[in-house]
Amino acid sequence: MSIWVKRSQTCGVGLILTLLLFTILAGTGEHAHSQLLKLGHYLWHDYSALRNGTITTACQDDFNIDKRLDSLEMAFNEEQQEFDLLAETFNREDARRSLENQHTLCQQQQQAATLKEQSHSPLLTAFHIFEYGFSSLSLLAINYKHWTLTLVLLIAATIATTHQHHIAFRAISTRQDNLVSSSLQLLGNACVAISCFSYLQNNLTIEMSSIDNELLIALCAGFTFLTGINACQMFTKCRRMTKPGSWSKALLSTPIYTFMILGSAHHFFWVTGQVSGLAIYITQIYQLSGLYLTIGIYIWVGMLLKQSHIGEHLFGILKPWKLPPEYLAVIAIALMALPTAYTGASGIIVIAMGTVIYQELRRAGSRRQLALAVTAMTGSSGVVLRPCLLVIGIATLNKEVVTDELFYWGGRVFVLTLLVFLFYAVITKQKPNSQRHFSDAWPDCTIAIRHFVPYIAIFALLSVLYHIVLNAQLDEFSAPIMLPMILFAIILYERKQSLRNKSLPVSTKNTLTTSSKVFNSVDGASVHIGALLLLMACSYAVGGVFENQSTTLESTSLLNDPSSSLFTVMSLFVITLVIIGMLMDPFGALVLVSGTLAPLAYQQGINPIHFWMTCLVAFELGYLSPPVSLNHLLTRQVVGEQEFILSKREGNTFYYRHERILLPLLVMGTTLLLVAYIPLFFKV
Repeated sequence: MSIWVKRSQTCGVGLILTLLLFTILAGTGEHAHSQLLKLGHYLWHDYSALRNGTITTACQDDFNIDKRLDSLEMAFNEEQQEFDLLAETFNREDARRSLENQHTLCQQQQQAATLKEQSHSPLLTAFHIFEYGFSSLSLLAINYKHWTLTLVLLIAATIATTHQHHIAFRAISTRQDNLVSSSLQLLGNACVAISCFSYLQNNLTIEMSSIDNELLIALCAGFTFLTGINACQMFTKCRRMTKPGSWSKALLSTPIYTFMILGSAHHFFWVTGQVSGLAIYITQIYQLSGLYLTIGIYIWVGMLLKQSHIGEHLFGILKPWKLPPEYLAVIAIALMALPTAYTGASGIIVIAMGTVIYQELRRAGSRRQLALAVTAMTGSSGVVLRPCLLVIGIATLNKEVVTDELFYWGGRVFVLTLLVFLFYAVITKQKPNSQRHFSDAWPDCTIAIRHFVPYIAIFALLSVLYHIVLNAQLDEFSAPIMLPMILFAIILYERKQSLRNKSLPVSTKNTLTTSSKVFNSVDGASVHIGALLLLMACSYAVGGVFENQSTTLESTSLLNDPSSSLFTVMSLFVITLVIIGMLMDPFGALVLVSGTLAPLAYQQGINPIHFWMTCLVAFELGYLSPPVSLNHLLTRQVVGEQEFILSKREGNTFYYRHERILLPLLVMGTTLLLVAYIPLFFKV
């Protein structure tokens, strides 16, 4: 049985790799097709016409105009006599001009057809087939992006369920944990399957749907399969587990997505009586299929990065200076802001880069609580920077704001967040400054820079190559197709360096082959992709519950009372936004807030830029706030349960024993208060 499970997981990882590569190749194909069209027009002046096949003309170039005029005049006169119409004369000159124009057009078509036939050559035919192949690949990816996302979601969710690696408050370690977690997952997955089946029946009845019925069948079958896995885990794994546990703590081992499903199912099944409502909102994930596939690629990029030594060499440049861990943490937060700006969500960066950040901070001497706090905050300040997809989404859904203004003020919010973090890092610093003198640190730093230069060269070379060949820059659109290839090249470089330099220490050697590293990266990414995408899909259902209850907020007396101050109204918005950030993924929350809270804020006189800056910071605070603390749960998932257990044994005061929770709350909470309320003083 275990051999069959391992083979099935290997097959699933291979399918995930195939689907991700297909998405990357399709994105590359779009750029390649555009460049090939330019090359075609450069080689053949009329390539647009030549690539569309042969021109067939139905006109006759040798007709006699005078004879045609005589026949037209005769037909006109007969028609006049037959219907006894008012006497009219045939305008021979107008008819002649019309026939001459037709004759000229016919000659032009004949000349174009002759020229095109003469221009055809084996080179043109081969080039057109090559160019058409990239075009077909791009169209195939666009037409089947919903299916690609469905397969990635279901296969990765199956792997995460098999590993019992979904995002939860604590890991499964006892028989009670397994029984409670598996039974609640079974119930939740069964609810989704039932809702998808109800949605399918409704579509078949009314013969109208916003989603393909085949996708609903696949989702229904996929969640039914997950239900079967949960049933097997209830009976098989409970027999193997002997460690005693507590029923009161077992509920914490249940994945968060399960609570989302059960809460939403209660609302749609029993409160509103709309069984298909759960599936209707979950399938809204298809509105941003390309975005969620990109999230899967970014997670894989993070796992590839984990297989390399980029982080070790980067922090190696800072290590000779022996900076205090708190200052090093500020630098780590600043460094991770840039990749967050490309991915658009700090949770993705925690999964992709969290392990690297934590390990390097620990190597630099940071205490575990501080390293966990920084890992959870990784990228929290970067969601306001260019070219963050969240900010672009805000401008797309809200005509009151534009991206330039949002990014302008976002840069200032980013600087404010770093300053607030630096303030708390300084006042909580335990050890005195012990930086090395410049003359002592610079030689070692120079060696570290020399080791890092090849990585910069590879990155720059491939970026230039992509720009020249595909006209692709490293922006939010091209980064998903460029970064995996760049990391492939870096892993190959490290492997060759490891084989050449036999004297390298074991810690810096790459003992695994390149193919093994790629497989391990996909294996690790599959679990995280399944856990995160399933959580994001289910957060749409929570958004549906919020949306159905939005009338309650609209009728709140505080919002309708003209005497309510802006400070009171802003406080209500801040609390609501933080709660939404605790329960929903950023992209689903963005859609919800744009349709419900944002119009209310505009009506109350809150500046749209001010509202959305507050919204983004509130979301990040929500991801770091108990009892959910999504970013902390993701940190636990990527760092490991053992490090969390060891961190609880550190610290001699309340703050240092709970620094991983308190420091992010202090930093983002203070930033939120400043962003939300300081502008109101100037308005008043």
